[in-house]
Parts: sequence; C-alpha cells; structure tokens
Amino acid sequence: MAATGPRNSSATVVYAALAGNLAIAATKLVAFLLTGSSAMLTEAIHSTVDTGNQGLLLLGLRRAARPPSPTHPFGYGMELYFWAFVVALLIFALGGAFSIYEGWLKVRHPEPMARPWINFLVIGLAALFEGGSFVVAWKEFKVSRGDAPFLTALRRSKDPSVFAVLLEDGAALAGLAVAALGVAGSSVGLAWADGAASMAIGLLLVVVAIFLANETRSLLTGEAASPRIVSAVRQVIAEDPRVETVIEVLSMHLGPREILLGVTLDFKDALTAGEIENAADEFAAAIRAVDARITRVFVRSGRARDAYARSLETQTA
Repeated sequence: MAATGPRNSSATVVYAALAGNLAIAATKLVAFLLTGSSAMLTEAIHSTVDTGNQGLLLLGLRRAARPPSPTHPFGYGMELYFWAFVVALLIFALGGAFSIYEGWLKVRHPEPMARPWINFLVIGLAALFEGGSFVVAWKEFKVSRGDAPFLTALRRSKDPSVFAVLLEDGAALAGLAVAALGVAGSSVGLAWADGAASMAIGLLLVVVAIFLANETRSLLTGEAASPRIVSAVRQVIAEDPRVETVIEVLSMHLGPREILLGVTLDFKDALTAGEIENAADEFAAAIRAVDARITRVFVRSGRARDAYARSLETQTA
C-alpha cells in the first residue's frame, strides 16, 4: 500500500542567505580593492562562493519538487542532497583551499595595509547582514531540533537547505571575527597577521565542507529515518491484536520531508485474506499518522520463521 503527501521546503532560509551574501560579497570586494587586505579578498571569495551555493540549493529545491515520473516513481526529492554535496565540494575547493593558498602567499610576502578603517566598517556591515541570515536559518532549525543538543540535532537533520545555510552563516560570522583580528594586527605593524587570518578562515571552511560532505553523503546513500520514528511505528503496529510479530521495519529518506517506510508483518493465523487486506490499509494510515514526513507506506505479510530462514540464506550467500 502506498501513499503520497505534500512537499515542503525551506526556501525562505536560502533566499535570505542569498540576498545577504550577494550584498556582502560586493562590499568586501570593494574593501579589498581599496585596502589590499588579503583577509578581505578571502572573505569576498567566501561570500561569492556562498552566494553561488545558495543558487545551487535553490536549484536543488526546485528540481526536488518535481512530481514522480515513470523513470523516478518515488520522485526527485534526493536531488537536493546531490546539490548540497556539490555545495560542500565548492566550499572546500573555492572557499577553503583557495583561502589557505592566498593567505600563505601573504604570510610569505606581507604588504602594509592601506586604510584599515574601511575593512573594519565592511566587517561590521557584513556581520549585520550575516547575523540576520543566521537568525532566519536558526529559527527554521529550531523547529526540528527539539530538546536535542546542537550537534546531535545538526547530524539528525535531513534538510540541507537549512543546515548548510546555518553552517555557512556560522562559519561566515566566525570568519569575520578572525578577519577583524587580522586587520587589527596588520594595522599595528604585524603585516603577516592579515595572511594568517586568511589561512585560519580557509581551515575553518575546510572543516565545514568536510562535515557537510559527510552528512549529505549519508543522505545520498539512503539514510534511514530516525530511531524515534522507527520505534514509534513498530510500537503502533505491535500493539494491534491482529499482529503476531513485527518482522521488520525498513525506512529511507527520499527527501527532507519524505520518508519511504516498508513493514513486514506476521499476522494471526485466524485472519482471513480479506481481514489481512483491511488491516494493512488501517496500518498504512496509522503509520502515516506517526509523522507527517512518512509519505509512502508499504505493508507486506510474511511469516517470522520464513523471514528468519531468508535472513540466514542472505548471510551465508
């Protein structure tokens, strides 16, 4: 038995980040041209990459929202995970690696910085814009976070359009603080400080990129629903007197708000074929009521001993 449900996205978070990063990138670039600050060039590149990343996430959201087709009967929800993985690669290559290289050149051949006050002004404005975007992403993230610790909730999140923006904006705010330290050091005679700040920002971006790549890789390869959802589904079915044994509950995220769930049950022997069919329909409805993201449900009848035999055959194959 299968069911489909409405799609939802967090496009507002991405649009807010896109608008902020576009304005910030232009401002930082102007500051670099006026002052020659390596940290400002790194930050300008960082914001430009982030702007492109938001565009890719919006592309992923749009393509993921397409209806199912004969070639993709479960829809295109996982396209968002693919584009989020591309975003992680861009952050690593264009953001992190280039920033480290640029900073290393500046450390080896430091140059005096002209008009550092311009950089401080730009950093303040950028922090204001980035902070606004971060607040939008944080509010959306809190909806699904619950009482879980931040890192745990981040790893459990299945929506890269939210957690990618949250991490990018968080890294951007930290990067601005580091850039401010670099500019301050250069303005008091430590010419190498600007380049060192650029390298530190690059390392920060590399860490964020590796985390994003790992999380989206897991989603791309068919990550299961959270243990809480699987346990709740199992409990709902196991309590029904028509069920002898819940043999297995399999799940997979087809998108941030779409879960495919398959259940194999051993029904009571006294049930007729018609009663089993009615029970399967009722179970499908009860399972979808556990979590709104469960959009497709498959209920299959089987015997526990037969499933055990098949399991042994699989293990010895």
